[in-house]
Amino acid sequence: MRNAFEKIVVVVMTLFALSSCVRQEQSPGYEYMPDMYRSPAVEAYVDYGEVRDTIRDPYNMTLSARKPVAGTVPMTSNVMNDMPYMIPNTQEGYQIAGAVLKSPFPQNEEYVQMGKEIFTSFCVQCHGAEGLGNGPVVENGGHPAPQAYNGPLSELPEGKMFHTLTYGKGAMGSHASQLTKAERWKVVAYVKHLQKLGQEEEEEKTEETSDIKG
Repeated sequence: MRNAFEKIVVVVMTLFALSSCVRQEQSPGYEYMPDMYRSPAVEAYVDYGEVRDTIRDPYNMTLSARKPVAGTVPMTSNVMNDMPYMIPNTQEGYQIAGAVLKSPFPQNEEYVQMGKEIFTSFCVQCHGAEGLGNGPVVENGGHPAPQAYNGPLSELPEGKMFHTLTYGKGAMGSHASQLTKAERWKVVAYVKHLQKLGQEEEEEKTEETSDIKG
């Protein structure tokens, strides 16, 4: 009788041990009241919680996080870059930008220098180092020259500059994918510096002409 009982115990233990050998990597086998020590909480993007089982396997990859509402703006430490540019890419929008947009950065030597570095990488090919419209694309490639910052564009408002960098204008394409909003404003700071230099040169020429005539 004792031997029979021992055999039954051995068979039961063997079956119990074999039942714990499963192929699923996410499961340790049969568990006694698993919710007491393994939370069924849903993961952020894949639902590996309460629907994890072999019967409803398609649910294992069901997204539990909802998609953002249309028009949602992600927020980071740089709020200026996060906010969308709402002025439309129209002639009216171009005029509005010139009237209302102002740079969030001060017009000082620091930002002028940062703008110069970006301008040297992205703009000199057409506009030239001094913004005279004599870059290598113009002189060597024969492409139409952009207007000079000390000439027709000497009074161009900073808002129109930013608008043009964002959408492009004429032969100039958009730089929104290459430059962040902050970088675009830094380029504007350098262009304003070039405008100022051009205006000062014109004033000096005017004074020299007056002196000669006088």
